[in-house]
Amino acid sequence: MASVFGNNIKLSIFGQSHSDAIGISFDGLPCGFKIDMEKLQIFLDRRAPGRNTLTSKRSENAKPEFVSGLFDGKTCGAPIAALIYNEDVKSEDYDDIKDSPRPSHADFTAQCKFRAYQDYRGGGHFSGRLTAALCVAGGIAIQMLERNGITVKAVLETVYGNSSGIDELIAEAILEGDSLGGNIVCSIEGLPCGVGEPMFDGLENRISQAVFAIPAVKGIEFGDGFHLSELRGSEARDEYIMSDGKIAITGNHNGGILGGISTGETVNFRVCIKPTPSISIPSKSVSFSRGENVELKISGRHDPCIAVRAVPCIEAAAAIAVLDLMLGDINFSGRFVFND
Repeated sequence: MASVFGNNIKLSIFGQSHSDAIGISFDGLPCGFKIDMEKLQIFLDRRAPGRNTLTSKRSENAKPEFVSGLFDGKTCGAPIAALIYNEDVKSEDYDDIKDSPRPSHADFTAQCKFRAYQDYRGGGHFSGRLTAALCVAGGIAIQMLERNGITVKAVLETVYGNSSGIDELIAEAILEGDSLGGNIVCSIEGLPCGVGEPMFDGLENRISQAVFAIPAVKGIEFGDGFHLSELRGSEARDEYIMSDGKIAITGNHNGGILGGISTGETVNFRVCIKPTPSISIPSKSVSFSRGENVELKISGRHDPCIAVRAVPCIEAAAAIAVLDLMLGDINFSGRFVFND
């Protein structure tokens, strides 16, 4: 059940990069919620490639076809099932990697795990293409949270360690046949105090689990994150004061989460996206069948900086995790409003 997420809502993501379609089954959502399809499509288009010269030239279909779970445009209690058909695939671009794994991709680990039965075309089930399905579910979760005053927003903070001149850096990497990584920051506003559980179902735990479903994610930190290890306790603590008759917190070094539970302050976290390993610069690999070293030159259409398109994916993953936790908490689920 590795491709299923959630305790109170159950999200299943299926398909491969070059299969006929990818999609979701999204179960446990409240009934009576009207999905704004136009708004959802705008969200999905933010993730899609081929929109400018700085992303992959693959022209992916980003329009979902809902086949169950909606009646008169509203959730009806049945699981939502949606398909996104794969188009503009060039499976022949991956003939060479059937026998030789691409460095820093999941080709080698998939071979070890699935004993050559895996779909290697375009990365198969490990492909970033599946984040299109993730964003269908996440786009719905975002709308449900917004209906209740909670917003999730991510932005691309840096590329190759730089916060300015990003387009120029990516363009240069394209000319050199190389790629770049980046950092994405995400904030969740309007989240009340008390969301999350101790130990294994903490808010940080659940967001992290969902975020790490996104290929190329290699790190996450909440609040000041690793920088906290460089501070004294007197510098890092978030103190309490009374303000206008309410308890307020003087800082937010901990990113709006303590003990795995939201403090009522803005939840914020940063995600590290590694450089796309599929680049045109030749690399060392091996031949599975011949048991010898080979030089691998990767062809096909790939993103020079996948962090650009990963921004809405981070929002989607965070929203799904938050919605799942809140729907399972009696303190909040009874107060949620989903219909008119």
